[in-house]
Amino acid sequence: MRALLFAAISLVAVRASQIPLVDGIIGGVRNPTTFSPTQLETATSAAVGGLRIVENSGFCETTPGVYQASGYADLTSTNSLWFWYFAARNNPATAPLALWFNGGPGSSSMIGLFQEHGPCRITNDSSTVVNNPFSWNNDANVLYIDQPVGVGFSYGSLTNVGTSQQAAADVWTFMQIFLSDSRFSDLQSRSLAIWTESYGGHYGPTFAAYFLSQNAAIAAGTISGIKLNLQVLGVGDGLTNPLVQYPGYITYAGNNSYHPLVSSNVISKAQTRWSETGGCKDQITACNNGGSNSVCSSAQSYCNNYILSPLAGNWDVYYVPTANPDPYPPSFTNYINSIASQIGATGTWQETNTNVYDNFAATGDWMRNSAPNLQTVINAGVRTIIYDGDADYILNFYGVEAMVDNLTTTYSSLYHQQAFAPYTVNGQVTGQYKNAGTFSYVRIYGAGHEVPAYEYGTLPRGQAAFQMFTQIMSNQPLVPT
Repeated sequence: MRALLFAAISLVAVRASQIPLVDGIIGGVRNPTTFSPTQLETATSAAVGGLRIVENSGFCETTPGVYQASGYADLTSTNSLWFWYFAARNNPATAPLALWFNGGPGSSSMIGLFQEHGPCRITNDSSTVVNNPFSWNNDANVLYIDQPVGVGFSYGSLTNVGTSQQAAADVWTFMQIFLSDSRFSDLQSRSLAIWTESYGGHYGPTFAAYFLSQNAAIAAGTISGIKLNLQVLGVGDGLTNPLVQYPGYITYAGNNSYHPLVSSNVISKAQTRWSETGGCKDQITACNNGGSNSVCSSAQSYCNNYILSPLAGNWDVYYVPTANPDPYPPSFTNYINSIASQIGATGTWQETNTNVYDNFAATGDWMRNSAPNLQTVINAGVRTIIYDGDADYILNFYGVEAMVDNLTTTYSSLYHQQAFAPYTVNGQVTGQYKNAGTFSYVRIYGAGHEVPAYEYGTLPRGQAAFQMFTQIMSNQPLVPT
């Protein structure tokens, strides 16, 4: 039976996915004896601390007069991060700046660009793109960044980054380089937003908290640099507090809006693995209580082996209404590699770099709790939204809502007093939400893991997510329309 289960799960690899399979386990941990990371992906860098870009390549954003740039920021003589920038279609000279990061860890942010909310969408033939009327760059300047080093088109040493905190330091350096360039220096004073998903439940809070701490250090005179005007944090379907979120897999597998994912017997076994002495709960707790890298890595291996993977059954973990293999969202690998040289990229793009993923698995970063950073950011007054799709299993709404309920922030008491209200888009109920101060949460109906990639009811694909994005970027709470 277990062999059949792994065979079924392995089909997930056929479609695009942000979280790797390791030996048939979703989010598994490779045996260290078989893990030999590539030390360096080589390419030619220019001057350290500079940008190398292609402007207005004509790909993806085809709206007349809208500026775009793609290329590299050279962090060191060997390490370079790839990015693709799109100016706002409307009022780019005053529009805020939004950063986008996909998760993995180790997955490219081009996923968000081509499958979710970029100026163009990949079509089902995986070889052409079409204009996206609900692109997030309609009213914001949007910057998609492939990080850490080695992800997507980024290249360099693959052994430097294995934690979200280390990744945050590189992203800070990237932003210092990007905003120092005369072509983008006018963005320094704009409102800045971080948007992310999936492992972004770690990335988003960690990056945002790091930005705030660096700003404070600049103000104190202990470091020099450009302050980042962080005003917004958005996290979609994110892994933030595993101890609180993992029971959500057990609940969702047997009780969601679509169908049970596995039998009651499989659910019962997973429940035992969660609660038994030395089980998943105990191992995550040990990790959170100052556990070593090996303790946290072992927790990831155990919990994903005995809970996350078995409870998925033969359904697409990113969109449970569909059985494996699910061809949607369509792959864009061939398309992006076919235009690589014309957009300033070197090497071959890949969706997920397994070496980078393995670095994070080895440190146990997956099982460490990022909620304290999230609380810091919310309490600092940064407008924050947590969102998810109700058709996503891999980071399902039961777990995400439990994480939100467990927060201790300035607005937590007010949040708990609120009842969920219908979130409407053009009069059509498309989810449920709460606002409390500058914090918001929304669950979008009919959406999978990549929320903007889906449609619901008679609404066009991505419209509900676009309304959410636009309201938050305007420094407003969620408002039904």
